[in-house]
Amino acid sequence: MKALNLYHTEDLRYEDTSSPQIMAADDVIIKVVATGICGSDISRYKKLGPYQTGMTFGHEFSGIVESIGSQVTHVQIGDAVTGCPAIVCHACEQCEKGNYSRCAQLFVIGSYQPGCFAEYVKLSASNVLKLPENVDFDAAAMVEPSAVVAHGFYRTSMKPGATVAIMGCGSIGLLAIQWSKIFGAANIIAIDIDSHKLDIAQTFGADYVINSKNENLDAAIARIPFNIDVAVESAGSPFTIGQVLTLPTKGGEVLLLGIPYSDIEMERIHFEKILRNELNVIGSWNGLSAPFPGEEWSATLHYMSTGDIKVAPMISDRLELKKGPETFDAIVHKKKHFDKVMFYP
Repeated sequence: MKALNLYHTEDLRYEDTSSPQIMAADDVIIKVVATGICGSDISRYKKLGPYQTGMTFGHEFSGIVESIGSQVTHVQIGDAVTGCPAIVCHACEQCEKGNYSRCAQLFVIGSYQPGCFAEYVKLSASNVLKLPENVDFDAAAMVEPSAVVAHGFYRTSMKPGATVAIMGCGSIGLLAIQWSKIFGAANIIAIDIDSHKLDIAQTFGADYVINSKNENLDAAIARIPFNIDVAVESAGSPFTIGQVLTLPTKGGEVLLLGIPYSDIEMERIHFEKILRNELNVIGSWNGLSAPFPGEEWSATLHYMSTGDIKVAPMISDRLELKKGPETFDAIVHKKKHFDKVMFYP
């Protein structure tokens, strides 16, 4: 089969590789229909994340069941599915408690196990979820990032009627806007330095948009007639991780979803906001809970089926998988603007 294999820093190759085979009774082989680039793929491409040399890349996908092991019963050949790419040990203390996102051995496919930038991918049956009939393959390829966002919101104490600020309007931030509405937010503030992203944020229901490159963030926040109950950091920028602490009201919450790929240096005035405003700062990792892979996954599929979670406006590029090497190069070296990129093997 054809696949995108990562060999070294910025060395991604479209090439022939071995197709997966049924080896265990609970194996499921899936013919990949759609697979998206995640921000963590970009960092791994730049050698800021683990992988084995020559590993088939990618972890967000949807597809059609091609073959199944003898003990697989909840999906059948021909079913439309998505897959949870997280591999957990099911044996450590945290797994035994059902805290799978805290598994001591957690990794995702595309690093130590072949990923989904390929014609076919293999997962254990417990990682495979059947799609509702009205959820298309593009949407299903984004169940994983949606589950990651949902996991964070489940960790908050957010109540209906809350005001939520989202800092960073990439895919995670745009999904966070939609999850804010599902959790009952009455007012949603979207913050970014890219007006194009803010336009998309408005299509997803942001009530207020702030371009913090063009206007003073503190002044813009002061004009909004609501206290911010929950501030979500979804950019992973060393700058915004400090800045987001200035947003919530006293006693409010900060949800950290963005992954920084450099050291964080925080201004004293930002750190003091945690203390003086008695903020609850919540870290969130991956999108797993019990029963595995968790309510984040079933809830995402439900809300995609109802139309409360939409992904189409996020997707800027729909490309053949063979375009992978040049696309990653263009993203990393900023040769073209991209929103969400979807590949079709």
